Amino acid sequence: MSTDARNESVPSSLAASGQYLTFVLGDGVFAIDISAVREIIQYGQITGVPLMPAYIRGVINLRGAVVPVIDLNARFGKGAMNVGRRTCIVIIEVETSEERQVIGLMVDSVSAVLNIPAAEVEPVPSFGVGVRAEFIQGMARLKHRFVIILDVLRTFELRELEGADWQAHGAAAADVGADDQSPAAPAAAH
Repeated sequence: MSTDARNESVPSSLAASGQYLTFVLGDGVFAIDISAVREIIQYGQITGVPLMPAYIRGVINLRGAVVPVIDLNARFGKGAMNVGRRTCIVIIEVETSEERQVIGLMVDSVSAVLNIPAAEVEPVPSFGVGVRAEFIQGMARLKHRFVIILDVLRTFELRELEGADWQAHGAAAADVGADDQSPAAPAAAH
């Protein structure tokens, strides 16, 4: 396949080369656009918050600001992450048309900032019916392995996270209260 043909099949958001922060999560290597990264901090005290989904570990105090921390392993459905010596929190900023949200991402370790040429980025493959892949922006080929480039807005936008959580709670409530005819409504989130 020629480079031109490959670039036509890659979303326009990936048409240009870019710098990405790469990090390890379990046995996978992931990347996010460096422009979304504010800083990387050592894993420290996280304050748990009751009634949060399993993938939200809690909050941290970042120079006076309350920042939610997402356990990426749990967010991707692989269970709670084990905290190790190299575990860190990547502070990112997600900007929507409505607001800017600062979020902490728990990762096993940060690898490097890489320049990834557009020619090395493949479009997201079709995974089949029922498999959610909209959070993947592309797949970068680097030295015999793929790096999954995450779409920061879709993966970490808190309203989408809240919606997915309420859908999961709604499904669980429907399973538990199948005999109950009253609709289950989630409690107001604060």
